[in-house]
Amino acid sequence: MDKSLTNEKSSPIVVGLDIGTTKICAIVGRRSKNGKIEVLGIGKAESAGVTRGMVSNIDKTVQGITQAVDVAGTQSNVEVKVVNVGIAGQHIKSLQHRGLITRRDLNTEISRKDIEKLIEDMYNLVMPPGEEIIHVLPQEFTVDNEPGIKDPIGMAGVRLEANFHIISGQVTAIKNIVKCVNKAHLESQELILEPLASSEAVLSEEEKEAGVVLVDIGGGTTDVAIFHEGIIRHTAVIPFGGNSITEDIREGCSVMRNIAEQLKTRFGSALADENKDNEIVCVPGLRGREPKEISIKNLAYVIQARMEEIVEHVYYEIKTSGYEKKLIAGIVITGGGAQLKHLPQLVEYVTGLDCRVGYPNEHLAKNDVLPKNIYEELQSPTFATGIGLLIKGIQKMEDTVMPVQEVRVEKPKFSEDRKFGLFGKILETGKKFIRDDIKDEDFLK
Repeated sequence: MDKSLTNEKSSPIVVGLDIGTTKICAIVGRRSKNGKIEVLGIGKAESAGVTRGMVSNIDKTVQGITQAVDVAGTQSNVEVKVVNVGIAGQHIKSLQHRGLITRRDLNTEISRKDIEKLIEDMYNLVMPPGEEIIHVLPQEFTVDNEPGIKDPIGMAGVRLEANFHIISGQVTAIKNIVKCVNKAHLESQELILEPLASSEAVLSEEEKEAGVVLVDIGGGTTDVAIFHEGIIRHTAVIPFGGNSITEDIREGCSVMRNIAEQLKTRFGSALADENKDNEIVCVPGLRGREPKEISIKNLAYVIQARMEEIVEHVYYEIKTSGYEKKLIAGIVITGGGAQLKHLPQLVEYVTGLDCRVGYPNEHLAKNDVLPKNIYEELQSPTFATGIGLLIKGIQKMEDTVMPVQEVRVEKPKFSEDRKFGLFGKILETGKKFIRDDIKDEDFLK
């Protein structure tokens, strides 16, 4: 990452960029001393160039990205150059695949390098025309026919196998997102699937271990991610979201789109029976026309019909995954759509699983940098994806330190290794051995 994005305490400053259907959001932050996420700045802009999670207008999207990043950069006093970008949309697909490698060096333990080679092989899978692999996520490993191993590093073995959860997307959709980021004079460090990011922000390790479904209800799409025994098992993107509900209200109540959006957010409910028959809201009529009276209960019937459809789609994905009976932690809903009144009750009624709303606040560290009202707003489910992208970016930055050190010290032969002390000692002493003035050939003398 650019030097301008690292503070003197060597805690990397990272930027998460959520290019959503309703809003584009940039969040600048870093990991605080107590391990939580300290947000330094946040910028929002209207998303006019994205439809159902996919870029439909390059210029408008670039404009939104630039606006959001400028606000976040100014607020945090950071020159933003590199961002972690979220990707979603109906084009996202997932599949399971199994890979294996046979290790030639029998005297050494299984290392991170072996796992990286296995993952690299998965990226070479032949995909259908026009599709590209976004993520390769290892599940259980098998070492010499011993199955169910979560972390094989340090084990002895010849045959290393693994089950993989592979997430792919349309090449054109991916290129359009990257093009928008580059046109905004930014560099994308990594493309991250949005439900994976959201899960980092709102799910606990305990829930992932027990079995949980994350449902992220955005403006254009609803993203689903199923976890069991701490491993992601199934992902899906449903092409309906909050905007579908707004459109239904616009047509069902014969009002303008902006009025429909206000009715949804201020008076909307996912369960019609929870509302009284005599509750009426009055909306202004068009020029020269009488104001319009709308029954809150009828409004809820319109919302409930669409929301039931979305939840039915989610339930279908749960049943398809084969994990329906293994989800002890039930369902966690997040995203802007999760703020709809009585939605957890509707989800529980349709699926029969426990449901709660996921807030990203447990990962946030209190800070004096942001105004109080912005810090409180950040704790809304709307920002789960943005904060998740920030967390994933920070993890990526922290993880890349170790492989760099391993690669540099693996070059000597074993006898030379002993001279320096084993890898652990070198890693303990950090960067003392890795100086710019020492060249690779110096190690091999």
